[in-house]
Amino acid sequence: MQTFDEFRDQGPRNRENKKAGIEGQRAQGERMAAIMRDFPEFMKRAENRIAQSSQATPGVEGYVFDGVDGSQMAFWSCAEDAISAAHAHDYDEYMVVVQGCYTLVINGVRIPVHAGEEYFIPRGWLHGGEVLGGTRTIHAFGGHRTDRAQSR
Repeated sequence: MQTFDEFRDQGPRNRENKKAGIEGQRAQGERMAAIMRDFPEFMKRAENRIAQSSQATPGVEGYVFDGVDGSQMAFWSCAEDAISAAHAHDYDEYMVVVQGCYTLVINGVRIPVHAGEEYFIPRGWLHGGEVLGGTRTIHAFGGHRTDRAQSR
């Protein structure tokens, strides 16, 4: 397992390509953001809505899908700037920022993850973050992370 320092130095996986085309990727991401400002409706069905009690960040809207192995994938949209409370999981987490910026905070180190960038958070790592309004993220969890809101 890599140490935190090794992960921090690695940064979001797309950072190593910064000099070789990140501006082109960012421009493409901005064009896509101009086209899509929200997840498609089929991803936002009421029966998949995440319960507010399962959110680590107040004021976000989220939807969840389950894998047959107990893993989950969540899609979150944040309308306003918000802070995600520090928490840890007993499974790995992978995240990608679709639009905006999510700044991870791990061991006091702030790691901005911009649209088009991704990050892997190993199980057991205490992490939180700061999210800018308008940010959309996709997270894959190696275990059960969240519950659905009760259908009415």
